[in-house]
Amino acid sequence: MKPVLFVTGHLPAYRAGALACLHEREGIELALFGGSLRHGGSAFSGSLPFDQRHARPLALQALAASGRYRAVVCPTGGRLAPLATWAGARRAGIPLILWASLWAHPRSAAHALTYLPLRRLYRSADAVVTYGPHVSEYVTARGARNVHVAPQSVDDDFWRSQEIAPPSDPSWASGSGTRFLFVGRAAREKGLSVLLDAWRESGLSPAQATLSLAGPPRLKQVDPGRRAPQEDGAGVSRLGVLTPAELRDVYAAADALVLPSIATRTFREPWGLVVNEAMNRGLPVIATDAVGAAAGGLVRHGENGLVVPAGDSAALAQAISKLAGDASLRERMGRAAAQDVRAYSHEAWAQGFSRALATVGLSRQRC
Repeated sequence: MKPVLFVTGHLPAYRAGALACLHEREGIELALFGGSLRHGGSAFSGSLPFDQRHARPLALQALAASGRYRAVVCPTGGRLAPLATWAGARRAGIPLILWASLWAHPRSAAHALTYLPLRRLYRSADAVVTYGPHVSEYVTARGARNVHVAPQSVDDDFWRSQEIAPPSDPSWASGSGTRFLFVGRAAREKGLSVLLDAWRESGLSPAQATLSLAGPPRLKQVDPGRRAPQEDGAGVSRLGVLTPAELRDVYAAADALVLPSIATRTFREPWGLVVNEAMNRGLPVIATDAVGAAAGGLVRHGENGLVVPAGDSAALAQAISKLAGDASLRERMGRAAAQDVRAYSHEAWAQGFSRALATVGLSRQRC
């Protein structure tokens, strides 16, 4: 069988293992078109079992139309890249599989121009693969058919590894209280301002609980939604940007993860892979309903974590206080989290694409 052309903007390290699994199942070649990168994580620098190349968006049309591939996978992001890939696949007469992540279209002047073309892609794609059921519902309502889920995944073996050490960052709060952790970019949509408001509203003392912020710069920043610098509050420390190994150590020392993302005009959290990472370490998760991992079913309220309304600092403060004051609840939810995340593996992600290929008669697997 000819390979599948897999088109995407970048190859972050967390995606390499999933693509390797897909290559083992189906045989792929990778085409990277670049563009902006909002998600965290470094670029993959190791060796890969499949060919890859860099191609400008318009060159993707010729590549998809070259006759060398049995099917083409392309994402919804990248402005011209999806349309160029779609045109090439149609010229070659091969199926186009759309890899969709949005569950709310960005509301800006630039994105308004892409809404109708993207809706046409949803309707014309031979199959659509999504991040989760929340995205499946969104694209189905816009005319997509033959929709499949490839559950978001991380390198589970790495995040579960017992090769850990106490956090080396001197800012890590190593007290006896409950240790909460935030991991994310210093961006408004990550909800850091809401989290800091909630932390103060919780009234927890440093002896009862601490909050460590991994990812934001060490220096205090001015939130775009506020006029003045924001004080962190008692018991809050900033760890800065950590390497994956350092972050794994911090997960192992923490008691719970908080992901307080909010929806903005231009962004709604497609998933939140830090949830998978933390759950692999047995951490319960507090997430908002604007987090894809919660809307998509990984974080389940009352079972492996708590889900609160986005932007509601009072509800978030209540959830933080609830976990801080109940060690048995944290332990029960943490055990459930470690078990539930096992279904979100690289192999399960690759199987989602195999199922989509099978529906157009082009999978090498029996699905």
